[in-house]
Amino acid sequence: MASNLTDKLSRLVKQVRGQARITEANVQDMLREIRLALLEADVALPVVRDFIARVKDKALGQEVQGSLSPGQALVGIVNRELAATMGEGVADINLAAQPPAVILMAGLQGAGKTTTTAKLAKHLIEKRHKKVLTVSGDVYRPAAIEQLKTVTAQAGAEWFPSSAEQKPLDIARAAIDYARKHYFDVLLVDTAGRLAIDAALMQEIRELHAALNPVETLFVVDAMQGQDAINTAKAFKDALPLTGIILTKTDGDSRGGAALSVRQVTGVPIKFAGVSEKIDGLEVFDAERFAGRILGMGDILALVEQVTANVDIAAAQKLAAKVKSGAAFDLNDFLGQIQQMKSMGGLSSMMDKLPAQFAAKAGQVDMGRAEKDIKRKEGIIHSMTPLERRKPELIKATRKRRIAAGSGVQVQEVNRMLKEFEQMQDMMKKMKGGGLMKMMKRMGGMKGMPGMPF
Repeated sequence: MASNLTDKLSRLVKQVRGQARITEANVQDMLREIRLALLEADVALPVVRDFIARVKDKALGQEVQGSLSPGQALVGIVNRELAATMGEGVADINLAAQPPAVILMAGLQGAGKTTTTAKLAKHLIEKRHKKVLTVSGDVYRPAAIEQLKTVTAQAGAEWFPSSAEQKPLDIARAAIDYARKHYFDVLLVDTAGRLAIDAALMQEIRELHAALNPVETLFVVDAMQGQDAINTAKAFKDALPLTGIILTKTDGDSRGGAALSVRQVTGVPIKFAGVSEKIDGLEVFDAERFAGRILGMGDILALVEQVTANVDIAAAQKLAAKVKSGAAFDLNDFLGQIQQMKSMGGLSSMMDKLPAQFAAKAGQVDMGRAEKDIKRKEGIIHSMTPLERRKPELIKATRKRRIAAGSGVQVQEVNRMLKEFEQMQDMMKKMKGGGLMKMMKRMGGMKGMPGMPF
C-alpha cells in the first residue's frame, strides 16, 4: 500500500541524519518534500495543509533527545501525525443492540461492497463468534445477488434469498424478520451502488437506513480511487449518518491518498482494511500500524498475526516431534512446508509487512517468479507416487523423467527441487538431539533458508 509515498518519506528521513538538531531550515525543506509526496499520493489538499501545519508546530526547534538522530526524531513526529490523521488506535465494530444488530454497507459500484460484506461476515463469525445472516438489496446489477450467495457460503455465514423483481425495502424488511425469528446475532445488508453518485441511489439508501435503523452504517471505499474517494465520502456522509469506513484494495497499486484523507473528511473512523482478495483478507484497521507501513517501518505485529492465524499448529508440532525422534524428513513433510507458506498468503503478502530495509533486500528477488517457483515445486511433488514421497532415494533417472513429464517441467527442475529438499533434510537431521542452537550459530551469515528465494 502507498509504496511511492513510503519510498519518498523513507528517503526524506535519511536526508536529515547527522545534524545536531531539527532547525527551521531543515524542517522547511522536509515539509516541502512531504507536501509534494502527499499531494502526489492523492491526499486531499485541506488534509495536507492541516497535516503539514501540525508537523511543523511539533517539529520546529525540537531538541534531539538521547541517541536519536534528527531523522529519527522527525520520523517519530510524522508517524504520530499520520496516525492521528487516520484516527487514533482501533475502532471496533459496534454490536451493542437488540439482536439482530443490523449493519448497512454503502458505497459506489466497483468498490468491493459485496465481497467485503462476506469478509466482514467471516470476521464476525471467527473473531466475535456471532451467527451472521447476509442479504442483498442490489436489484439492479446483474448477478449481484448470486455473487453475495457465493461469497457468503465461502465465509460460512447464511444467505437470505432475494430477487431482482423485489423492492429493496421489501427485501430488507423480510430479511430482518427472518433474522429475528431464527435468532441471528448480526444482519449484513449489501446495498446497491452506482458508477457515480445520483439522487435515486441516495434516496434509496436513506429509505433503507430509516427502515432498518442499523447499529453500523459502513462506507466501503476503494483505496485506489484517490481524490474521487474523497468526493464520494463527502456525498455519502451528507446523505447518511455514517459510523465507519472500510478501505478496500489496499494491497493494490494505490497511492494511499484515500487512507490519509477519508477519515478526516468524513469525521468517522476507518474500521477495516481489505488486504487481499481472499475471503479472510480483511484486517481491523490500526492507524498507528498503517502509519508505520507508510513510513517504511513495516508491520511486524500484523506479520506475526498472519503467521499465527494461518499456520497449522498441530501439523507443526507433529513435524517437530518427528524430527526430534530422528525419523526421516520426507517429501510429504517438504510439501507441507510449501503449503504452509501458501496458506500465509505467499511471499509478497509477507514482504508487504516487513520494514523497508528488509523489504528492499527481499525486493531484489522477483517475487512473481518466486511464487511461481513455489507452485512448480508443489506440482513436482504432486506428480510423485506416495512411495516416492516417503522414500525419495528411489527417485532415479527414469522416475525423474516421468515426474517431469507429469508436472510439465524439465528434468533439471526436478533435480533442483530434490537438491533443495536434501538441503532441508540435512538441516532437519542437525536439529535432532539439541543440535539446533549450534546450527543456528553456524548459520549466522546465511542469506536464507534452503529452498527459499532469499
